[in-house]
Amino acid sequence: MQQISHMQNYLEFNFKISPLQPWNEILMAELIEIGFDSFTEEINGILGYIQTDLFQEDQLKALPIFENENVKIEYSFEEMPNINWNEEWEKNFSPINIDDKVLIRAEFHESVPGMHEIIIQPKMSFGTGHHPTTHLMIQQMMDIDFNGKKVLDMGCGTSVLAIYAKQQGAGDTKAIDIDEWSVENSKENAVRNNVELDIEQGTAENLGKENYDIILANINRNILISDIPTYVSVLNDGGKLLLSGLCFFDVDDILEVCKESGLELKKQLQREEWVSLLLEK
Repeated sequence: MQQISHMQNYLEFNFKISPLQPWNEILMAELIEIGFDSFTEEINGILGYIQTDLFQEDQLKALPIFENENVKIEYSFEEMPNINWNEEWEKNFSPINIDDKVLIRAEFHESVPGMHEIIIQPKMSFGTGHHPTTHLMIQQMMDIDFNGKKVLDMGCGTSVLAIYAKQQGAGDTKAIDIDEWSVENSKENAVRNNVELDIEQGTAENLGKENYDIILANINRNILISDIPTYVSVLNDGGKLLLSGLCFFDVDDILEVCKESGLELKKQLQREEWVSLLLEK
């Protein structure tokens, strides 16, 4: 197993949350939007990690959750120079089992007979806060016909969704992420699963005249609200857009943008506080 040591100066935040549920998931969703990229769940809260040069305390203090009278949150933080994320994810990453049909696991986890498996080495492009959204996306994808379809995975992270689409018979499949580390990780994971992906570093601005039958976007609400019109512009008529990275309280705002863009909601799934939406053009 190839190990690439990705060393960055990070701040570790220790958030004490009372009551813990459902506020731990809501806090993680809001922290992702201001640059936090990894979490470890604790008994009475969460540990959150953000690159030192990305952190702005005024952004943290302005998060809506701190105004909510139903939850009390206290935090402290310290600098953690040179975290080795390979060790971190290996300690914290557990397999994701979707309806006893699909298993997302790392190479060091045991295989489960009878389940469709996706092998990833998540590294830092996979935070615990994303587990429910990955689960929801795959759950929706199990009911979609990918055979020969042209697919786009936006904000691909580990490219687990693009890999699953290819395994389900998708044709040309493109995976795009803004993060160089995710692009590198995606290339490794594609090889690991014997699939061919067209992997690019970038954003929705990379999308040109190429059109797609199915677009997958497990990102966050702000990026989705901004980019949905662009996705729709490259989505074939009758094509499907599958979204997640959303909390239940984001759904109305997202659906408003989708409706304005000519999309129709076909299926909505929820797991804990997280939601996925399947839409059709």
